[in-house]
Amino acid sequence: MIELSNVGKAQDGKPILETFNLKVKPGERVILFGPSGSGKTTILRLIAGFLAPDRGAVSLNGQVASKDGRVMVPPHERGLGFVFQDLALWPHMTVFENVEFALKVQRVNQAQRVERVEAMLALVQLSSFKTTYPAKLSGGEQQRVAIARALIAEPSTVLMDEPLSNLDEDLRTSLCTGILEFQARFGFTLVYVTHNRDEIRMLDGRVVQLEMLKPKT
Repeated sequence: MIELSNVGKAQDGKPILETFNLKVKPGERVILFGPSGSGKTTILRLIAGFLAPDRGAVSLNGQVASKDGRVMVPPHERGLGFVFQDLALWPHMTVFENVEFALKVQRVNQAQRVERVEAMLALVQLSSFKTTYPAKLSGGEQQRVAIARALIAEPSTVLMDEPLSNLDEDLRTSLCTGILEFQARFGFTLVYVTHNRDEIRMLDGRVVQLEMLKPKT
C-alpha cells in the first residue's frame, strides 16, 4: 500500500501540491494525468524518496517513509523500480551492465546476476544487444533497457514517468502492451505518469486527474 496523506510540496517557492491525498493498493495500476507543472513527477519522486514532503506524510505498507521535510526510508530501501522520463541510462555501461547494476547494489552473487540479467534481456527481446552501449540503440530499444533495469530487482512497485513520450504511435502501442504483460507476470504495483490520452486508454488503469494550483490572491 502506498499512501500520501495531506502532502504539501513547493519548488522554488512555487506551491506544486497542497493537502494532496492518494492511496494505491498492492497490484493496482494508477495513472497520474494532468498538464505539465501539476505535480505528476513530484508525486513519483515523493513516493521514491528523492523528495520529502514539506508537509504531510508518505507511507509504504503502513510505515512512514517521509514526513514533514524528512526522509526516514532512503530510496534504495523502498523496494521500488523507477523508469525516468529521460531514461537515465548510464552511457558508459553496456545494456547488460545497465540492467545488472541494481543486482550489484543488492550484492547478488555473480552467477545469479548473469542468470537473471540474461533471462530479463530475453524477456524484453534484447539478448543480442547485451554488449551494446545505449548510444547505439534505437529509442524503443532504450525504453526496453530502462524497463528491464526497473524490473530486474523484482520491485513491489514500479514508477514510470512519461516513459513513452518520445516514441511514435506504433511503438508506443507495442510498449504499452508490454508493460501490461510485465505487470501481469511480475505482479507489481504500477504508478504511471502521462499526458497522453491514448496511453490512458491502452493501460486502462485508475486515472488520477491533477490540475494546476491556482495562485493565491
